[in-house]
Amino acid sequence: MLGNLKREVLEAAVAAEISGLCVHGTGNFSAIDRESGLVAITPSGLARESLTLEDVPLLDLRGGLAEPGKRGKPSSESRMHIEAYLRRKDVAAVAHTHSPYATALAVLGRTIEPVTFEAVFYGIDVAVVGLFRPGTEELAKAAAEALDGSDVCLLKNHGALVVGASVEETLLKAKHLESVARTYYLALTLGGDAARPIPREELERYGQIPSS
Repeated sequence: MLGNLKREVLEAAVAAEISGLCVHGTGNFSAIDRESGLVAITPSGLARESLTLEDVPLLDLRGGLAEPGKRGKPSSESRMHIEAYLRRKDVAAVAHTHSPYATALAVLGRTIEPVTFEAVFYGIDVAVVGLFRPGTEELAKAAAEALDGSDVCLLKNHGALVVGASVEETLLKAKHLESVARTYYLALTLGGDAARPIPREELERYGQIPSS
């Protein structure tokens, strides 16, 4: 059931690990079929390179198991994904990454300032969620609330959460987020408080330019 959706989720998880957004099965990825209300999500504790479509479980929006994976359980962060889908009806995919530079700033409880124009690709603003244990209802609800005004947020001492209108778009946003986070981190290291964000009006003007 929903083989194409499972394939997109699986491919995104593998691509994220290859690009360094996650390490050996950390982080989690999902996509929703709005017609059926079913969510395909990465299983917990399995190496990404060994995953098959049969390993990807399907959940309903109450967190119930609609179709089990062949191996492993659904991600321990399933509730966070479901809360995002319930709160943001425009969202079709969710990515939770442990990308190092974004996570380093999350450890500090510090947002990612838009110091390069690539910030427009994920919406400029990056909320920071407080410290909650992974997999808890408290984290799920706090993260979903943070997505009210942004498509990305940082989870204190944990990682990043990204949502989008497709799996491909969501993964790309996660990559841009880590790229801007890396540049911001390096700028802070080299210049401290001189690492100031680009004025919002300039970012918004840039974001209106059609991509070539």
